[in-house]
Amino acid sequence: MASPAKFHKYTEGALSSHDQVARALGGEIIAGVYPPGSKIPGESEILSRFGISRTVLREVLKTLTAKGLIVSKTRVGTTVLDSSHWNFFDADVLSWKVARGFDADFRRDLTEVRLALEPAAAAVAAERRSAEDIAELHRCVEAMRLATGSAREFAEADLDFHRAVGRASGNVLMRSMSAVVETALVASFTLSSPVREESEHEVSVRGHKRIADAIEAGDGATAAEAMRAMINHGVERIARTESGARK
Repeated sequence: MASPAKFHKYTEGALSSHDQVARALGGEIIAGVYPPGSKIPGESEILSRFGISRTVLREVLKTLTAKGLIVSKTRVGTTVLDSSHWNFFDADVLSWKVARGFDADFRRDLTEVRLALEPAAAAVAAERRSAEDIAELHRCVEAMRLATGSAREFAEADLDFHRAVGRASGNVLMRSMSAVVETALVASFTLSSPVREESEHEVSVRGHKRIADAIEAGDGATAAEAMRAMINHGVERIARTESGARK
């Protein structure tokens, strides 16, 4: 049995000095505090601001460079790159984006990526699933059914389910989609959790069970359609929540 998934990237916890500084600077770059083409603060300013060593700073800059946010050149300095270079499939970059808030365009982008890949993963999982995969999918559905009083517990079971589908697909690239799925679920449950409405909770549990049953039956077409329906249902739930908030 898998342990409950934790949305650790999106919650405050004990972060190392490196992670704290990378998150702060990375988040500021993503938020536009340092626009593309501009320079980030110099070494002395960063060292003074965060109280870190030069060794930690060098590692932070390596991290931000690897994620496509900055580039360092001799006699030029460290420059912020255009967002077209940013690796939005990186779990840290996604979490930094989330920390700055969700906008409609970003949620749309997440949904489009999920609709392109997750139904395909469900269809492939129906062909390649093992007995262990099926047991895990049904465990997740049952955990979602029992999570009637905690949005967090429901969200963790939901994330476990989608990760299990990725694993069952046997495709390492589809499995690596978990960072995008996690971000999308954080966006969804931040705005509207099915646990808050009994009818919505039932619809979500039934929808995920339909996916699990189709994968177990080896019915790839139904598994893909059911996955697509659940993603769209989440989008519609958020739209209703936002519409109600505007009234």
